[in-house]
Amino acid sequence: MAQRRDMAAISWLVARDPYPEGRVMQRQNILQTLLFVVFFGIGTAALAVSILYDDLLEYYRNKQLLKSEEETLNKLESLNADYDALLRQLEENPGIVERIAPATLGTEPNDANTVYPEVSAEQLDAARKVLAEDSKRQQPGAGLPRWIIRCSEPSRRIILFSAGSFLILISFICFGPAKQRPCKQ
Repeated sequence: MAQRRDMAAISWLVARDPYPEGRVMQRQNILQTLLFVVFFGIGTAALAVSILYDDLLEYYRNKQLLKSEEETLNKLESLNADYDALLRQLEENPGIVERIAPATLGTEPNDANTVYPEVSAEQLDAARKVLAEDSKRQQPGAGLPRWIIRCSEPSRRIILFSAGSFLILISFICFGPAKQRPCKQ
């Protein structure tokens, strides 16, 4: 009786899923393909970075130079707009020259009703120091990604190349297409 129940359960399972091995194999193939893609992709990226390091370094430096040149261009365009506005004001109001001349030429102002601030040499030196510190903070390699800087050593590039090659080999050996086994009939 127990044997009949077992046989009935097995026949019910077989009737429900006629190819249970096929689904397991399909899941294994999907997992194998996924692992192959991950290992191969990481290995290929590591190889590409180690081989193309000089080109990547040049790319990021050029990108940084382009950004700084665009900032300089924007500053120049702003200065041109300011000068154009100042020239228009000078054409419209010739009396503005008398107000601008002392600041531009460095002469003493002659207006008795205006208070002008006096700046000492110590204040100017402090301002110069602050500006010098700001310019020192801007390092030339500040725009480069950290991973590019870390790859600059030849020993690290060799290790990266070796690791990438190893991952590609692992992906082909362990997760590559399996040989078809002859089916027993």
